Amino acid sequence: MPDLIRRLHPTDPGSTEWPGPTEWIVANGLGGYATGLVAGGPIRRYHGWLVAALPPPLGRTMLFNHLEETVLAPGGHRLALGGEVLKLAEFRLEDGLPVWRFEGGGVVVERRLAMPWRRNETHLLWQILAGGDGDAGIELRPWLQPRPHGTPVDAPLPGPPRVAAEGGRVEIALGAMPPLRLALEGEAPSLDLGAGDRREWYYANEDDGGDPARGPLWSPGTLSVRFAGGAAALVASAEDSSSSTAATFAAERARRRALVARAHPALHDGAAAELVLAADAFVVTPRHRPDHDGDAARSIIAGYHWFTDWGRDTMISLEGLTLLTGRADEAAPILRSFAGHVRDGLIPNMFPDGAEQGLYNTADATLWFFHAVGRCVALTGDRALLTELLPVLSDIIEHHRRGTRFGIAVDPADGLLRQGADGLQLTWMDAKVGDWVVTPRRGKAVEINALWYNALALMAEWLEAAGDAAGAARAGADAARVRDSFNRRFWAPALGHLYDVVDGEGGDDATLRPNQLFALSLPNPVLEPAHWPAVAAAVRDRLLTPVGLRSLAPGHPDYKPRYVGDQWGRDGAYHQGTVWAWLIGPFIDAWLRAYPDDAEGARAVLSAMLPELDRFAVGTLGEVFDADPPHTPRGCIAQAWSVAEWLRAWVRAAEAQPG
Repeated sequence: MPDLIRRLHPTDPGSTEWPGPTEWIVANGLGGYATGLVAGGPIRRYHGWLVAALPPPLGRTMLFNHLEETVLAPGGHRLALGGEVLKLAEFRLEDGLPVWRFEGGGVVVERRLAMPWRRNETHLLWQILAGGDGDAGIELRPWLQPRPHGTPVDAPLPGPPRVAAEGGRVEIALGAMPPLRLALEGEAPSLDLGAGDRREWYYANEDDGGDPARGPLWSPGTLSVRFAGGAAALVASAEDSSSSTAATFAAERARRRALVARAHPALHDGAAAELVLAADAFVVTPRHRPDHDGDAARSIIAGYHWFTDWGRDTMISLEGLTLLTGRADEAAPILRSFAGHVRDGLIPNMFPDGAEQGLYNTADATLWFFHAVGRCVALTGDRALLTELLPVLSDIIEHHRRGTRFGIAVDPADGLLRQGADGLQLTWMDAKVGDWVVTPRRGKAVEINALWYNALALMAEWLEAAGDAAGAARAGADAARVRDSFNRRFWAPALGHLYDVVDGEGGDDATLRPNQLFALSLPNPVLEPAHWPAVAAAVRDRLLTPVGLRSLAPGHPDYKPRYVGDQWGRDGAYHQGTVWAWLIGPFIDAWLRAYPDDAEGARAVLSAMLPELDRFAVGTLGEVFDADPPHTPRGCIAQAWSVAEWLRAWVRAAEAQPG
């Protein structure tokens, strides 16, 4: 397989200005990661060389924040990486792993980074490619502010430092925080450690969001090592022992190439293959969840940097991240894990960082669970999994029929599913600031009922196959009633599209939103085929952008063109116009349902998103974008369902292509 390489360069040759702020991220399969700016020091509370995913009650923890690097060139020259002389000339991803190339003063140095899979460990490798004749080396100065994941940067240093050093190894602990272990690889490693130094760091992105932007850092001193065979390395670890850097890079390159080789044939090259590697970051073995009946716990991180595993995001992402990437063996454990957490007919909305128990405030995640099970069984033929989960699925249906938490219940008058509770946001449009629920959508929401119909249709099929004729007949009758009521209540002829909510707090809501796509995009579409072209066209004309779909049509009084400001400003815009990349998946499904011969058009829509692989976080897709051009990327730099739905839609378009 040829190398997958993506290159970025400064805006002008010889310039130190880079497009951006562009970021990079590498994950470790546990939910931990390393991340930062392509060019420059940390600007977010989440930027660091090692964010470790630790067992409860710690959860993810920032252990290694910042590093100063100085090349000790022959002749006594000291050249700071990224400084005035040794400038960053190129950044690239090789099979998804970052490489920085620095040039200047006759010296060329490359820095590489990898994380061993399922270890809380980062390996940094420096290779001197020119100007290294003689006694060259590198001096490293680590800066630390260990803190729980997401803690504001103005948190005080956690306590007095404890430093233990031996040879080329040093262990550093501040207060009660877990220790960071550093190990040098190369010739003549040496440590120059003293009482330690403090400094203050400014995090510009935190300032932009209205959060504390200045915080303390502490350094134990410097670590130096000479290049051996033109290379030197630093291993930063939260583990008791570390693997060698050479072995780590070889294993990671081989593992990543195997991932691409296992994926669906439509995903074997180009940007699609790069996004297969991006998908790898989200499929995790969570440290905060117990194994389930012999299966190692599996889950999906919703987004980096700040999201944990969310039920809704996991179920939507499952097909694109696992089933189409050759990782079906990880799909079933994910489904079993969530099935083991069902309470009162609901799967968790999310698991807080470091917590073993979830929060359940969601009306749609459980219905997406049916969809995920359906796709898993359809693509893998795993009937044993279905047999195992069928009692749980039947119990969920019964809870919805008679009513469960948060006002989730079938209306006996029409069979439609309603939801809503004061102070809660239960659909995917779930922004809330303080007591303000931005888009409550209480009543009978369009996508909730499309998902409810899909779940009932799947249950009718599954119960029939299991020999439960009575149960299948009841589920089928319920589905038929939902379909009849849905088409009578949600189709608005005068609008040419569907209502977003019926029987809501203010009556029927005619707002044009993307939620109506699910009425024709799901495997069992509830909407009559006669209306498919009109709905698809309405969404295309008002909501489609080159980077995804707007959450609200321009011209609406609540439309927000930009996702900026403090939490009130951002969350107030989150579903009021802001573009969501993940919605490209249901749009492609709906478009190909309405226009099955337009696979070329579907591929063009998906291809328009690919420049984003250079713009926010290199090689992946972010969460949201401003509603108006130039559609600046915002939110999480890497989002599970954005990547998953692009991959799934690309395969869908490939399979729809004639010949």
